[in-house]
Amino acid sequence: MKPGPQETLTNLPNTMTFLRLACIPLILICLIFPGRWGSFLGAFFFGIASITDILDGFFARKYGSVTVLGKFLDPLADKLLICMTMIMLIPTERIPAWIVIVIVAREMAITGLRAVAVSEGIVIHASALGKYKTIFQSVALIFLCVHYSYFDVDFHLVGIIFLWGALILTLWSGWEYFRQFNQVFWPPGE
Repeated sequence: MKPGPQETLTNLPNTMTFLRLACIPLILICLIFPGRWGSFLGAFFFGIASITDILDGFFARKYGSVTVLGKFLDPLADKLLICMTMIMLIPTERIPAWIVIVIVAREMAITGLRAVAVSEGIVIHASALGKYKTIFQSVALIFLCVHYSYFDVDFHLVGIIFLWGALILTLWSGWEYFRQFNQVFWPPGE
């Protein structure tokens, strides 16, 4: 029997996605106050949101509760979480604006590309590179949100190192998506 709209809305993976969306304004509010406490709390809420990203997919597959709503909301929540946090870190000079522009532009381009593919009945699945990109982005943003040094660890520097890794993976995975798209829509020899 197919689950009803209420069951689909409140299943565990979708609830986790809603929790991730609810964390976004908390992160933004914390980052408005860029002192140690605001930074720490912003990183804390970002970390919680990142964990829900890992868990919602795991539980959706484990319990067979993949829904159309979840397929739509999960990537949207991921992109909002990453992009909005990056944008909030620009005025505090914790992240270079040009890197944010490149990453946000890639996310928009790939979202558009996948939408075109879906409209033609073709699904372009997330690649392993895309998953690594998300991990690097998330780790970078946790460290960049914390920003200050604790226990002789320069959190900002560690965040910047992960950010450069994320940027490389962002560009590489973006290239792979476009290559996949090109092969599906314009196969060689045609």
